[in-house]
Amino acid sequence: MTEMVVATNEAPTGEARAAPRRRRRAAPAKTAAERFGVLPRPSLEYTPEVAAATAHLYEKVAHVIPAIEWPFHAPYVKAINDLKKVRNAVILAHNYMTPEIYHCVADVVGDSLQLARLAEKTDADIIVQGGVHFMAETSKVLSPEKTVLIPDGKAGCSLAASITAEDVRLLRRRFPGVPIVAYVNTSAEVKAEVDITCTSSNAVEVVESFGVDRVICLPDQYLARWVAANSKVKIITWKGSCEVHERFTGEELQAYRDADPSVRIIAHPECPPDVIAASDFAGSTAKMIDFVKHVPAGGRVVLVTECSMADNVASEAPQVEFVRPCNLCPHMKRITLPKILDALLEMKEEVVVDAEVAARARRAVERMIHLKN
Repeated sequence: MTEMVVATNEAPTGEARAAPRRRRRAAPAKTAAERFGVLPRPSLEYTPEVAAATAHLYEKVAHVIPAIEWPFHAPYVKAINDLKKVRNAVILAHNYMTPEIYHCVADVVGDSLQLARLAEKTDADIIVQGGVHFMAETSKVLSPEKTVLIPDGKAGCSLAASITAEDVRLLRRRFPGVPIVAYVNTSAEVKAEVDITCTSSNAVEVVESFGVDRVICLPDQYLARWVAANSKVKIITWKGSCEVHERFTGEELQAYRDADPSVRIIAHPECPPDVIAASDFAGSTAKMIDFVKHVPAGGRVVLVTECSMADNVASEAPQVEFVRPCNLCPHMKRITLPKILDALLEMKEEVVVDAEVAARARRAVERMIHLKN
């Protein structure tokens, strides 16, 4: 019930009464732009100075970015790297970011949780999230004192969008007493409603940590099936999926194997079961990268994941030839160098998580982090 305060102009009668105190309305929180200020736009000409300052960075991406394209990227790369020092900012780049972001302006690279955990340890004031919105929320949850920006607020995720906090509460009522595990690829509000989070790397370990017969594992149905296949725990799942990984098919992969029986096929657990069955190895993003690094020189690899990841891993495994039946993530591709520059100049778009939600979400994440402790 809302408390109502009625104001009156009538003078008090009889015994003098203390004037009622008026409640002061809290001043609206200042925006990031108001707190840090807006900076003028730098020149974005490709000058000899810009070319010289970015030459060492182009060497990292020359195998995937044609020389004719570099004069467009280079001025942004230099301007962003200069601005990071002015703003005391770090840029986090998920493995699905394009090479000019991943290799040329990022300070921290990796999977979504790895990015947030490493950013937590920096002394930066500002985090710019090269990834999608739930990743920026996770960074804010683990670093509440830092300002978190996402260069495009519309960079969402089909998997994270497949479930809401209310859905989790309904599952609680339907399956009372059954532990609920949420993939980190979920919103802060969903994380706040579950018992613990997991990654694709530790999902089996997390599920088995409860020591019970049944566990709810959400929202990715394919990751849940993969966990069920690798555990004796009965898994109750949600019908969510990643639009990038679910488009692959086992038939598609079999065609690559028929063309070259020596090819190594590596898939993410977010892929459908027929894709996992057709693969030589299935594992988290970090484990996929590690597998590729150990492929003998001259080996051919089919990396069943988002397109940019193959580009980024190629620089770390130059001995491997990549066959790329990849699918683009339209949400990740919303993050570009021009938008990162705008974010740093204008301090937009700030990611804010309700304090109570953030505290509960942080507990779910930290339970996973400290699982072995």
